[in-house]
Amino acid sequence: MRKEISSDGRPQFQQLMELTARVGSDPLLTQASTGNISIKVDGEMWIKASGRWMAAALRDDIFVPLDLRDVDRCLRAGINPAERFAGASIETGVHATMPQRVVLHLHCVNTIAWAVRADGFSQLQTRLQGLRWQWLPYLPSGLPLARGIGEALKRSPGTDVFVLANHGLVIAAEDVQSIGNLLAELRRRLNISRRFAHPADYTLLAEIGRNSQWLLPDNDEIHALGTDLISRKIISEGILFPCQAIFSGGRGLQAFQPVSYGWPPEHRDGNPAFLIVEKCGVLVNPDIGPAELAILSGLANVVQRLSASAPIRYLTEVEIAELAPQSVRSYCELANGASVR
Repeated sequence: MRKEISSDGRPQFQQLMELTARVGSDPLLTQASTGNISIKVDGEMWIKASGRWMAAALRDDIFVPLDLRDVDRCLRAGINPAERFAGASIETGVHATMPQRVVLHLHCVNTIAWAVRADGFSQLQTRLQGLRWQWLPYLPSGLPLARGIGEALKRSPGTDVFVLANHGLVIAAEDVQSIGNLLAELRRRLNISRRFAHPADYTLLAEIGRNSQWLLPDNDEIHALGTDLISRKIISEGILFPCQAIFSGGRGLQAFQPVSYGWPPEHRDGNPAFLIVEKCGVLVNPDIGPAELAILSGLANVVQRLSASAPIRYLTEVEIAELAPQSVRSYCELANGASVR
């Protein structure tokens, strides 16, 4: 790749890798290997490869180059580029559709907390006033989302911020520094304080785990799913976003129903990845992977930013069914050997 020099004297691609690593290391911006970033240079688009963690950008080769003409031909033929090019992100079409040189897609916790609200659009109108932004109703990842963004750009060609209902955030700019500045501004405007949650009851959780398969998770934030009444209520009533549905492993809402202390710890019910214990916290399966823990932590952080009175727009049964098994790994891009149950 030609090393274009930016205004501060550093190559654009070096700046891109630094931003990618910084974003990928922030669990409030992206979890595990979700999220992707790209830069267009000399007819090519360098995009974060499917299944790679953004946090590893400075130590691993996580980008793949794609010929923009080939990607465009796929889109015009109604083909998701991810199905044609090895390693390409499922959101390659989104990145190619955006005309700006640098595009960033994130599962930002604060954004999702707004994006799952039925009144999300109206809530953001004042907060994002002055920015070139659009609200995009929920669309499945891949080709449907790319087409939706394409249609939205026809209505308002200057858009550089898309809030994706029940999904996340897409932003774009002409250089890395500008997209970093835009992200910082959005973080400031979209910030929601996390609700306090009671600490986990480690004594009871340890007692449950002592004679069973269950272990305590390394991440203490996850316990809010069990100790916080509002969080328990929200996740037990519906699926908020695709990664939550994927993480349920086909168990749907059943995976997020809390159990009371005294529930038989030896009962496995399909070998679930985690167990929400009412008022106590969360226990996890010994086989759970780092990607699954990151997704679970992201879910906990989202629901702690939703008030008890917030009108929630859950995914419909049809939308959940559209998450076909063959697209599950591509969508969530789980890596490092983590299994999807």
